[in-house]
Amino acid sequence: MSDHEINIQPDPDWKDILGIEDDLTTEEKLVQKTAYDYSSQELFPRVKEAFKNEIFDKSIINELGKLGLIAPTISTKYGGSELNNVCYGLIAYEIEKVDSGYRSVMSVQSSLVIHPIYEFGSEKQKSEYIPELIKGNLIGCFGLTEPNHGSDPSSMQTTARKVDRGWSISGTKTWITNAPIADIAIIWAKTDENILRGFILDRNKHDFATAKIDGKFSLRTSETGEIHMDETFISDDCILPNVVGLKGPFSCLNKARYGIAWGTIGSAEFCWHSAREYALNRNQFNRPIASNQLIQKDLVDFQTQITLGKLAVLKLGREMDKRNINPAAISLMKRNNCQIALDIARKSRDILGGNGISNDYHIIRHLLNLETVNTYEGTANIHTLILGRSQTGIQAFS
Repeated sequence: MSDHEINIQPDPDWKDILGIEDDLTTEEKLVQKTAYDYSSQELFPRVKEAFKNEIFDKSIINELGKLGLIAPTISTKYGGSELNNVCYGLIAYEIEKVDSGYRSVMSVQSSLVIHPIYEFGSEKQKSEYIPELIKGNLIGCFGLTEPNHGSDPSSMQTTARKVDRGWSISGTKTWITNAPIADIAIIWAKTDENILRGFILDRNKHDFATAKIDGKFSLRTSETGEIHMDETFISDDCILPNVVGLKGPFSCLNKARYGIAWGTIGSAEFCWHSAREYALNRNQFNRPIASNQLIQKDLVDFQTQITLGKLAVLKLGREMDKRNINPAAISLMKRNNCQIALDIARKSRDILGGNGISNDYHIIRHLLNLETVNTYEGTANIHTLILGRSQTGIQAFS
């Protein structure tokens, strides 16, 4: 028998070589299974056509809500499940195994819309909006990025001018996930005193326009657009009363970045498993390409990076649940896991050769998505500077 005919069965624990899943609680495993079942049975069958045609099915928000997969950490008082941050991470991980666009929709609803209302809103705002957002009956978006200001929100140009019985808001936000389909928008603007404040804009009450951005080659399963406000009047009860300054949007972004750190591992894992299966079944020169040393090295690199990334983000979630987290640690994991996921997606596409660019194999879709995920909620360079400041005490942003 020649060497290439020897068929040794793989280690049954190759998918989870460190037994990380053994460290999950029974509740966490149940949440993960719920998210996995929904993602694999309901999202995956839709994703190819949705990505191809650049469409988002709004019913997905309702479906996520019915399963308790939106903002699961929120108090039961407002319709949440009071689950821990690890559960939220596992949901992001399973949804992004299918598609980053779907995970983005969930993350925006959970971390960038419900979270600021819950943390900084009035009791009236919480009671009015959070239960309907958690159910998916309302869709929200988060307006921070502007045409001329992304990484530097302190320079934003959107203004909130104090007027009789309320505020007049003017400005434009861009690259806003969910904007074209949103019922409400969390808008950050500068007041007359040059202080950053958050506001809730309700499409049923306020006059603002949301133009869709077409022609994306990434995150095509989610709706992205602009928000235009021209002297939009809102009453005093629409301001988020319990936060002032950059603390508001940055706390939201940290929640979203945490979900990204989990989600990108799911995307990377899909690419790894797909590349492995392809390499075992693709024969060249009378043997599977998985028998080549270079292919095995890539697969082992994937396994190593994903295992360490998953272990680290689980530790991050545990620290968040203890409320003992250094915000720079979130930057560390967002930066690291986005970059390793991009690397794995690119090399997986290479293993598939020409088939790697076909939507039928899904890897090119993950690769295109990850190019955006690596950029939003802070580019890799921005997180590098956050971490550099953390360890040197020197700010290098300007």
